[in-house]
Amino acid sequence: MSTSSSDPLATSGDRPLPSVRPAFDAVTWREIGHLLANLPMALIGFVYTVFMVSVSGGLAVTAVGLPLLAAGLLGMRALGRAERVRARLLLGTHVDEPSAIPTRGGFFPWLWTSLKDPVGWRAVLYCAIRLPWGVLTFTIALTGLFVLWPVLPYIARLLANADRAMVRGLLAPSDELERRIAELESGRGVVVDTAAADLRRIERDLHDGAQARLVNLAMGLGLAKEKLLEDPDTAAAMVDEAHGEVKLALQELRDLARGIHPAVLTDRGLDAALSSVAARCTVPVKVSVDLPGRPAEAIEGIAYFTVSELLQNVSKHARATAASVEVWRDGRRLLLRVADDGVGGADPGHGTGMAGLAERLSAVDGVFVVTSPEGGGTTVTAELPWRDRG
Repeated sequence: MSTSSSDPLATSGDRPLPSVRPAFDAVTWREIGHLLANLPMALIGFVYTVFMVSVSGGLAVTAVGLPLLAAGLLGMRALGRAERVRARLLLGTHVDEPSAIPTRGGFFPWLWTSLKDPVGWRAVLYCAIRLPWGVLTFTIALTGLFVLWPVLPYIARLLANADRAMVRGLLAPSDELERRIAELESGRGVVVDTAAADLRRIERDLHDGAQARLVNLAMGLGLAKEKLLEDPDTAAAMVDEAHGEVKLALQELRDLARGIHPAVLTDRGLDAALSSVAARCTVPVKVSVDLPGRPAEAIEGIAYFTVSELLQNVSKHARATAASVEVWRDGRRLLLRVADDGVGGADPGHGTGMAGLAERLSAVDGVFVVTSPEGGGTTVTAELPWRDRG
């Protein structure tokens, strides 16, 4: 029996398993160790399960029965966590941790949530069925070490794969909703951090740019007012200089407003807004936008700022002679592709620009993929969920 990374029991987070050989390698010894440890772990889980159910069931008619059962289910979660760790260390099987039970809202909401916790109840089922399985695997593994050792690697792989299936089937997060909750909790933190960083940037730009210029303008106009009667020519020159400062302050405020949300995006949509961004790029950019309509404002804004930052990277780092931007819709997804013929070598893991874009897209269930071989240009593809404009 040969098992590799294409095994239907394998997941993307598992380590690839080498093919089974008669010789005992490290993976085989870990699998045998897991099978031998099944019996003591199964005894612990079974005794705890029987004790929890019998005691809490017997006290169910009293005030402490249900809280005791809820506390017991929390203990079952801890046993499930220990089994996931054991499977990860000995079987190379990674199973995501379920989200914690919320504690906000008081005692009774916590009690009700704990009593109907699917993670805890599936851990109860896991521990209840493990005792006969633990006896069987312990007996076969121990006997095989002395009698069946030529074929023990194959038997160990077969039994270990059954263990992997049990762990994934009973100790994994409840369902897609459970995983989605964890993703949204992580995404919410990214959104909050991004919003705080944007707010700090706007405050810094206002303080260091337009605000400082307006202060200088006020001081200049005050001096011009004092010189108006004594030296009209100097006052006129100072007013002329203040007029130039006003123009610069207005330009800085317009640039700041464009960075928050450009008016052309609100008025004319992605096609015109991205064409405007492409015109400011230091290399020629071909823009192609093929959309049947306009997406929701939030999705449209994220798409605009993603392309804008990627084109800034092209201007600053790519050393390219040409670039292209493509935007289209595929079903319920909005797709973006920004490509250039520059030097390549872009790595999202180094630097905060592309990593920040990837986090911002993942917070709204988006995807961010970078292909950038050395000397082969850079292609960035992004996907966003399509939501119709309300």
